[in-house]
Amino acid sequence: MDPYTGALEREGDYDGLELDGLDLTGQDARDARFLDCALHHCVLDGVRLDHAHVVDTSFVEVRADVLEAPDVEWRDVRLADCRLGGVRAYGGVLLRVTITGGKIDYLNLRGAKIRTLRLVGATVDDLDLAGATVRDLVVTESRVRRLDVTGAHLTDVDLRGADLSEIDGLPGLAGATISEEQLMALAPALASQLGIVVD
Repeated sequence: MDPYTGALEREGDYDGLELDGLDLTGQDARDARFLDCALHHCVLDGVRLDHAHVVDTSFVEVRADVLEAPDVEWRDVRLADCRLGGVRAYGGVLLRVTITGGKIDYLNLRGAKIRTLRLVGATVDDLDLAGATVRDLVVTESRVRRLDVTGAHLTDVDLRGADLSEIDGLPGLAGATISEEQLMALAPALASQLGIVVD
C-alpha cells in the first residue's frame, strides 16, 4: 500500500492507500470510493461517509465521536479495536463485515441490508437493527447492552455468544438462535409480550 497523508474529499477515489495516524476530523468523504485501503490510528470525528463505497478496507484502532455513514456500502470490511461513539450507517449495505474488539456506543443499522456480519469480542452499547434485513450474523463473546430488532427480518442469526441486557421488538427475534440462559433471561419480557400472567 502507498502512504496517504492528504485530506478526504467528496467523491474522492482512494485505491490501495494506507492512512496512518491522521486527524481527519470533520472531513467530507460523501460518495467517495475506498478500495483496498487501511486506516490505522486515525481520528474520524464527524467524518461524512454518506453513500460511500468501502471495499476490502480495514479500520484499525481508529476513533470517532460520530461517524456519519448513511446508505454506505461496506464490503469485505474489518474494524479492529476501534473506539467509536455513534456510527450512523442506517439504510446501508453490509456484506462480509467483521467487528473485532473495541467499543461502539451506538451502532445504527436501521433499515440496512446485512449479509455476513461478525461481532467478535466487541462491546456495543446499542445495536439498532430495527427494520433491517439480516442474513448470517454471528455474535461471539461480545457485550450488547441493548438490541433493537423491531420489524427486523432475521435469517441465520446466532446470538448465543452475546451478553444481552435488553431487547426491544421481541417479535423481530424470529429467525434468531439464542441460548437457554438467554431464553430464561428473556422469559419475563416474552410473557409480557404474549399477555401471559405468571403467578
